[in-house]
This record gives sequence, C-alpha cells and structure tokens, in this order.
Amino acid sequence: MSEIQSSVELNCEGLNCPLPILKTKKAIDGMASGQVLKLTATDPGSVNDMASWANRTGNELVSHTEAGGVHTFMIMKK
Repeated sequence: MSEIQSSVELNCEGLNCPLPILKTKKAIDGMASGQVLKLTATDPGSVNDMASWANRTGNELVSHTEAGGVHTFMIMKK
C-alpha cells in the first residue's frame, strides 16, 4: 500500500474552530487541482468540521487518522 504524498502541510494543532477550517481554506485556495494538503489538528470538533467542509466545497477528504489526540487529514483539492 503506497502512502499518499502531500504537496502542502498545515499544522493547526492547538487551534480551535473555526481557525483550522479558515487556514485549510486559505491553504487549499493556493494549491493546484489534484494536490494534497496534509492537515494536523488537535480539536476533536475538526473531525466533523473537515468532513462537512470537504463535502460542501467539493474537495476530497482522502483520509483521516488519529493518534495521541492528533488528527491527521489528507485533503485533495478538486
């Protein structure tokens, strides 16, 4: 199994809603279609926030993992 390679990494650890979403939007806006953003966040609410944001914007939430309270999201720009 090949690991998804990110084009951009964004650390939102320690930030609470809505900052991770706002920073994600800004990062995605600066990326090319098909590029992948790796986002890390510690806010438990980010799980639902990222899923609904990706669904609403048409960007793909490729994966979500959690380890030690840190959520890692891989989001592909549409």
